[in-house]
Amino acid sequence: MITREQKEAAIKGVQGHAKDTGGSSAQVAVLTERIKQLTEHLKENKHDFMARRGLLQMVGQRRRLLRYIAKRDSQSYLELIQKLGIRR
Repeated sequence: MITREQKEAAIKGVQGHAKDTGGSSAQVAVLTERIKQLTEHLKENKHDFMARRGLLQMVGQRRRLLRYIAKRDSQSYLELIQKLGIRR
C-alpha cells in the first residue's frame, strides 16, 4: 500500500489544476506508484500469485487510462509518460 503522502505527491506532479485529484492523469500517477511498490514486493516474494494478479489488473487499468488520454490529447499523453517514466 502506498501512504497518503506518496499518493498526494504523485497527484501533485500531474495535476491539471489545484483541485484535480481524480482526473485520468492523476489516476495514472497513483497506479504507477502502486505498480512500482508491488513490483518490488514481487521481487522478494516470487510465489505471491494473488499479488501478481493484482499487479496485472493494475497494469491493465493504467493501460486503458493511458489509451483514453492518448485519444483525447496526444500531447498531454506524451508529457505524462515522460513525467512518470513509462514506456510507450
